[in-house]
Amino acid sequence: MDTLDARALRCPLPLLRVKLWLKAAKAGQALRLWLADSGSRRDIPAYVSGIGHRVEVVADEPGRLELIITKAP
Repeated sequence: MDTLDARALRCPLPLLRVKLWLKAAKAGQALRLWLADSGSRRDIPAYVSGIGHRVEVVADEPGRLELIITKAP
């Protein structure tokens, strides 16, 4: 599983990094993602699930959202 700690990044950088990962990843590959930025916390799960990939929320705490994104076939 790949990991991306984007807690220090502000929107739109986390989304751009996720898009690059999705482009390079193979179907079934997973990414553990940590976010802190409020815009990214809202936008990334909506974007990723909206284009058909799986998003699992592992932890949702003040200042930290942890997701596992699995690329769809």
